[in-house]
Amino acid sequence: MTGSDTSKDRLRLWLRVLEATRSVENAVRENLRQNFATTLPRFDVMAALTQHREGLKMSQLSTVLKVSNGNVTGIVERLVEDGHVLREKVPGDRRASRVRLTEAGEAEFARQAAAHEAWIDEIFAGVAPEAAQGMAEALDEVARRLENKDSTT
Repeated sequence: MTGSDTSKDRLRLWLRVLEATRSVENAVRENLRQNFATTLPRFDVMAALTQHREGLKMSQLSTVLKVSNGNVTGIVERLVEDGHVLREKVPGDRRASRVRLTEAGEAEFARQAAAHEAWIDEIFAGVAPEAAQGMAEALDEVARRLENKDSTT
């Protein structure tokens, strides 16, 4: 196999990863909408807050999610209205607020996360465990290489 063939194989791999990602994401979005009347961005915010029980400043939440502050603000507002997130003032910083899940938010996210795991398990049911582990390791390596590249530029 020539370098050109390898390059084309890697390009095809990327296109398949992209297509699969879009398909899985669409399925998850639709399941969240139908089963929980919610959105993937709201699920992502709750997942991030689950990992940071003490709460996060809005700017920190944006960084964790890799989106702009403006994108997070509307999502957090809706979660506050639903009683799933609490917004608190940050002592010593009048402009900042910290958000964290309420008990109701933790319970709701636990329900959604369990369903999400089951959906993903069903979607990937045709992938052998060894293949899934190998693919995950390969994609982790790609991410590490890109992170290292970004940190050296």
